[in-house]
Amino acid sequence: MNSSTVNTTTLNFSAGPGVLPAEVIAQASRDLVDIDNTGIGVLEHSHRGGAITRVFQEAQEDCRAVGGIPEDFEILFLQGGASAQFGMIPMNFLPTGASADYVDTGAWTTKAIKDADTVGTANVVWSGKDSGYRSIPTSDQLIWNDGAAYSYYCTNNTIYGTRWNESPRTNTPLISDMSSDIFSRPIDWDRHAMVFAGAQKNIGPAGVTLVIIRKDFMATAQSNLPAMFRYGIHADKGSMYNTPPVFAVYCAGLVFKWILSLGGVAEMEKINNRKAATIYEAIDSSDGFFTGHADVAARSTMNIAFTSPSPEVDAAFIAAAADAGMVNLKGHRSVGGIRASVYNAFPEEGCNTLASFMRSFAADNRS
Repeated sequence: MNSSTVNTTTLNFSAGPGVLPAEVIAQASRDLVDIDNTGIGVLEHSHRGGAITRVFQEAQEDCRAVGGIPEDFEILFLQGGASAQFGMIPMNFLPTGASADYVDTGAWTTKAIKDADTVGTANVVWSGKDSGYRSIPTSDQLIWNDGAAYSYYCTNNTIYGTRWNESPRTNTPLISDMSSDIFSRPIDWDRHAMVFAGAQKNIGPAGVTLVIIRKDFMATAQSNLPAMFRYGIHADKGSMYNTPPVFAVYCAGLVFKWILSLGGVAEMEKINNRKAATIYEAIDSSDGFFTGHADVAARSTMNIAFTSPSPEVDAAFIAAAADAGMVNLKGHRSVGGIRASVYNAFPEEGCNTLASFMRSFAADNRS
């Protein structure tokens, strides 16, 4: 597979589900009718048959290759979205009477904290709530508890456009929600016990959640849980304890192959840095017409949140952009403004188009 290109006249800046590579969509359209010359489409095959066994094996192998994932980590394809992990993690790893450390950098960590509190105690070691979730804590702002069952953070915050530039260091098992930036840059596996990601932003369509968990950490999980909530059961069954989300895993496998065809995650990071820099330059060179939501040091390369001089001008910008073929630029309802989500598969030329439009719009609408 080659680099993704614009395959429609519309540029989709959606925060999720995000865009898929054009090559993946083309291959999936063929395999919907007949996969592996079986005469049966991918949606109709038994997950116990050879075609889907091949799909799952290759998806796992390519996932490991893309992420540089060590052999002491299990790769699981689960259901329930990333939100299911908010509860499943404490159910497995937060024993009675114990606490876990959480860093609150936005809406999704807030939800995870609430779910953890239904199982045990979530200790919030830092929160960006009072500052409007514009920043990421520095290492000296974080005081971890050595007795915590685990530590938890979210690498990239879709609503506010912030991200961690590097993973924190902890003395307890570190768990990360990477739903919106997984495989957009290398992952430091030495620092993590577990990472997870809902597929629908940077991996594929909604329906599967990627969980990558170190085997020795998985072995410490609670054993008195129903089977569907036990990581070990899913690992033993090759992510096929029950009927899996076959099509979502199939698409994720194609996306992994696409990333590898571009040169892997290291090359993906270079492309993403260029894409984001193009839009941020349009913000920073606008003489204050556009203002980024995130502090400069915490800017995301996946989700770029910004505002114009007023909500009315924001609305005019979004409408004019839609007329020009750029859609889903409205900011999240909790923040407002404008948001451009430019995940791995979003084309670089689309970022150039948006930046050019921003400069023209600013020039035409200064008071």
